[in-house]
Amino acid sequence: MAESGPDSEPVRADGETLAPEDVARVAREDARVVVPEDAREKVRTARERVEEVVESGEAVYGVNTGFGELVDERIPREDVEQLQLNLVRSHAAGAGRELDREEVRALLLGRLNALVKGYSGVREVVVDHLVTMLDAGVHPVVKSRGSLGASGDLAPLAHLALVLVGEGEAEVETGEGTERLPGDEALATADLEPLTLRAKEGIALINGTQLTVGLAALAVVDAERAVRAADVAGSLTTEVTMGTTAAADDSIAGVRPHPGHAESARNVKRLTADSKIVESHRNCDRVQDAYSIRCLPQVHGAVRDAIDHLREAVEVELNSATDNPLIFDADETDGRASGTENAAVLSGGNFHGDPLALPLDYLTNAITELAAICERRVDRMLNPNVQEPHLPPFLTEGSGLRSGYMIAQYTAAALVNENRATGRPSMDNTPVSGNQEDHVSMSAQSAFDARSAVENAITVVGIELLCGAQAAEFLDDSLAHGVGTGAAYEAVREVVPALVEDRPIHHDIESADALVWSGLLEQRVEDALGESLA
Repeated sequence: MAESGPDSEPVRADGETLAPEDVARVAREDARVVVPEDAREKVRTARERVEEVVESGEAVYGVNTGFGELVDERIPREDVEQLQLNLVRSHAAGAGRELDREEVRALLLGRLNALVKGYSGVREVVVDHLVTMLDAGVHPVVKSRGSLGASGDLAPLAHLALVLVGEGEAEVETGEGTERLPGDEALATADLEPLTLRAKEGIALINGTQLTVGLAALAVVDAERAVRAADVAGSLTTEVTMGTTAAADDSIAGVRPHPGHAESARNVKRLTADSKIVESHRNCDRVQDAYSIRCLPQVHGAVRDAIDHLREAVEVELNSATDNPLIFDADETDGRASGTENAAVLSGGNFHGDPLALPLDYLTNAITELAAICERRVDRMLNPNVQEPHLPPFLTEGSGLRSGYMIAQYTAAALVNENRATGRPSMDNTPVSGNQEDHVSMSAQSAFDARSAVENAITVVGIELLCGAQAAEFLDDSLAHGVGTGAAYEAVREVVPALVEDRPIHHDIESADALVWSGLLEQRVEDALGESLA
């Protein structure tokens, strides 16, 4: 893996190869961005086609007509630039909280990568402004609510575009911290002049799914980390509850060959390799473990497959042209496009967010299921009615006088309930724009909900890790953990001491949560295994 940070290998915005990991590197680690020459040539070619259409005088949506319900209003040539500016200003109608730094950077990168595919018709200077803003740390102030996911994420993208024309506000990073400045002053800190938008550029900047796909890319990276950490936590729970790893046998996965099942089963086997704890009860009287332990590979595996489904959609969407209309070589179309002999302008619906909204809602469902099975394993370690005889109630000596980790399970249950209560926005629809835009995707809300569900799930995974490490304190000291589970136990103990006397355990939960989010848990486990987790 390439080193992170502004001095590491740059991320290529080429319209073809951007991946969720690239979005995370730019959004979170300030990786530099470069646009290769072949992508720049596509941008220049598309702009030439737009200029040809403008010169022809033909009425073309997005170039010299009104928008939405006002599509039939023809705009005189002398007002075309004002049309684009008015569009950006009028659509900056967002509400709610402001996007945080990483969300804005993901939005900027996504819009840049879509434009350099060469079907949007912006000038190269627009591309250069976006690159410089990312690399110089000029982050537009963007309201988070207002997108319907069709026509794309209009309102949030309009707040971004305002800064390009010297309006709106941006957060600028200086040696003394972060300063909020008017758009023109923010651009000046990066030696940029405000743009005067030309024909097609306003709609090209604000029409697309880049808020949705930026958030979705981050959700994919985080969800994959969550399920790997859940494999670790679940393997530790299997050990400390004297469960068997036989349910993770390759033979079982082989006769029901879902990819995710096989990956989680393989992780359990590797994590518990050489476990003296598992070996100590090989011939015990228990016939089967509870579902939350026995079905770990099946449930975690199904979550993995759902995340993979979203990853596929995100990788396509990151490298797609999603504005409207799109500019093509006339020879590439069927002849029914607007435009000229050489340039074809096609109106369509690539801005519609359903290709992301549906798998995002699927992710919310799946990651909720992951949190739910983790919470059930937490209960099996804490609950005196179902826990194993070697474990004291709520994992504390002197229970009654002490409550131990009792309330940690309450927190896990609350987070699971919050995820379950989250709506599925893709199933909703509110027509807008005089009923011209009569079916919308709500994809941005699906993305916000999915990210929130992943955050909650990671906290639940952290709680399971806490309880697994605490349960380990009541095992025979002569019994060693597995290679990976031992590393996980040690990683937890580096940040959370064993619980003896009652204390405010929100600190423990926060530390375990950070252990997962930071990637330190995964790093320690993989170092011990000598290979990466699936």
